[in-house]
Amino acid sequence: MTETSALASPTHAVNMPAHVDHAHLVVSDLPMMADWYRKIMGLSVLEQSPSGQTLGAGGRPLLTLSTDARAARASKRAPGLFHNAFLVPSRRELSRWLAHAAHGGVQLTGASDHLVSEALYLDDPEGNGIEVYRDRSRDEWNYKPDGMVEMSTLPLDVQRLYDEAPRDEAWTGLPEDSAMGHIHLQVSDIPQADAFFRDVLGLDLMARYPGASFFASGKYHHHVAANIWNSRGAARREPAMTGLADYTLRFADAGRLQQAVDRLEKMEIATTRQGGTVSLIDPWGIGLKLSA
Repeated sequence: MTETSALASPTHAVNMPAHVDHAHLVVSDLPMMADWYRKIMGLSVLEQSPSGQTLGAGGRPLLTLSTDARAARASKRAPGLFHNAFLVPSRRELSRWLAHAAHGGVQLTGASDHLVSEALYLDDPEGNGIEVYRDRSRDEWNYKPDGMVEMSTLPLDVQRLYDEAPRDEAWTGLPEDSAMGHIHLQVSDIPQADAFFRDVLGLDLMARYPGASFFASGKYHHHVAANIWNSRGAARREPAMTGLADYTLRFADAGRLQQAVDRLEKMEIATTRQGGTVSLIDPWGIGLKLSA
């Protein structure tokens, strides 16, 4: 498989029965943040208005930034975003982004080998978490007898990864076949997260860490993660706050979407439908859009 065919792979994160494909952040300084995501993350502008910009890769929207003068700065303890995770097609592309970031003076907050993937972590200028990662081939993943995938958090040799970056190629942004591989959320209760993402939305529980659960479809390692590391027992998110306003979970077919909507109605979680998109507020006050 060539790098340019990554999105065509049947095992890619976006080709599962459900996947996350877009996130929306409310920011305080729109021009500065949009410029940062273009220059540092390598996203391109797809749409823009005085109050917002939608950025992406390969013509596909991955992130919307908008500004709201009423929005209060969210605390680190509030439910919301832990990180948006941008999936690049190969280790080579991960090394290229790392070299670009290093030359731009970007400070990483972490780097990990998760067995199924290799990941670099950082924060944007307003403190929103970001992961840039590449997946290992599925034949390198190990599944447990209960169907969960084996994951860990091991040190990643960042110097070796940096040294692998080709020096004869100019970095021109995230590759066109990059994607929003997953989203990691802060919630206030893990059993509640299990009930919502597994029992209501129909995702599989793929892994557990102390204080965190990882959910996916199609045996992917995770499309959505939820943790209580900073937010255990936190109050519901307020409507007007900076940070994660909403994200989109896309189902492969309308039948799966309707099953999720039916379960939401049984739980008496209010939804609104506009065209093929169903919008709701999750149990922690985070916006969620479901589409097929």
